[in-house]
Amino acid sequence: MRKRDVHVQLWLNQKEAEALSRNAEICRLTQSAYLRHLIMGYSPREAPPPDYHAMMRQIFHAGRSLNQIAIKAHVLNVIDAQRYDESVRMLENAILKIEDAVIVPQKMEKEELLETSTAQEH
Repeated sequence: MRKRDVHVQLWLNQKEAEALSRNAEICRLTQSAYLRHLIMGYSPREAPPPDYHAMMRQIFHAGRSLNQIAIKAHVLNVIDAQRYDESVRMLENAILKIEDAVIVPQKMEKEELLETSTAQEH
């Protein structure tokens, strides 16, 4: 069963179609996904640079390594658990901030929504 069962047909002029295609491609989204983001009031972000995912994998790998070290240190009772947990939370928060700044779509403000709809009418 499809999640989306309402078909919408949309007519655009050449300039609008090119802009939609270009903007969706920049974000590495399908045109449908791009439009759904906009409809829900989110401004899709440009796709991150190619090395972004490699860098994030390195950060996640470092986090996993820290976790393995912590498990062994806890068994041997040679770790400051409170300090370690605080450092892990800081790492997790940094990852969330990076993802939010780079890939998570931004909620558009009411003024932006109005400007977008007004600009498209002209």
